[in-house]
Amino acid sequence: MRPLRYLWRVPLLLLHIVLGILLCSLVLTWRRDVVMKNGREPFAHRTIRWWSTALLRIFGLRSVRVGTPLADPVLFVANHTSWIDIELLHSQRAACFVAKAEIASWPLVGWLASAGGTIFHRRGSNHSLAAVMQVMVDRLRAGRSVAVFPEGGTGHDGVLRVFHARIFQAALDAEVPVQPVALRFARDGRRVIDAGFRQHENFMQNFLRLLGEAPLDAEVHFLEPVPATPDARRRMAETSRERIALALEDKPGNDKQA
Repeated sequence: MRPLRYLWRVPLLLLHIVLGILLCSLVLTWRRDVVMKNGREPFAHRTIRWWSTALLRIFGLRSVRVGTPLADPVLFVANHTSWIDIELLHSQRAACFVAKAEIASWPLVGWLASAGGTIFHRRGSNHSLAAVMQVMVDRLRAGRSVAVFPEGGTGHDGVLRVFHARIFQAALDAEVPVQPVALRFARDGRRVIDAGFRQHENFMQNFLRLLGEAPLDAEVHFLEPVPATPDARRRMAETSRERIALALEDKPGNDKQA
């Protein structure tokens, strides 16, 4: 079936890319309309969610929300397995992502990420991290939500890596809540760990592989917020990781989940 999926998905993807460029241009003209007011999403956010949901469907991914996201501003912390994670969270809630600087040079994804307000971080650079932290605080204080992957990179084979605690300082400085988000790919209720990056797999290889894959459910689990503890960022990171790990597990009855 893979060749047949490419046959109809590739033309749809090309059309969606053209539409995305047009929508990005439209959203950029409405750049002031980016802050949630009275819990209501602005036009730009709704546009991002619609486009991301449609992109996922082209890849055979059905976006499923579990739980309720907090109103802006909030720091979302999520597990990370692939570039598709950004679009998956965006399908349910628009947010400014913190992502590695290399993404800015990726075809299409880099341009869309930049237009969507992504904050790029150069790994291994303390100066870059300090600047990113300040931008995060500024965005949060301005009423925007920010999403981060505290593992500091993508995991493989379903392994959830250690969460870096320093990133949680931005929420403390901006005095906003932290909400863990579990991103889970599943088929018939059971987790599929091969949807993310394979070891030594680059962006284009992963992109083409996912484009030909059989349909999957792409679940976004919005979990219970983590209590703010100014004297224990490490505990905030560990609690977030524990809640995400629990949500990623296969549980009896998962095959009946909508």
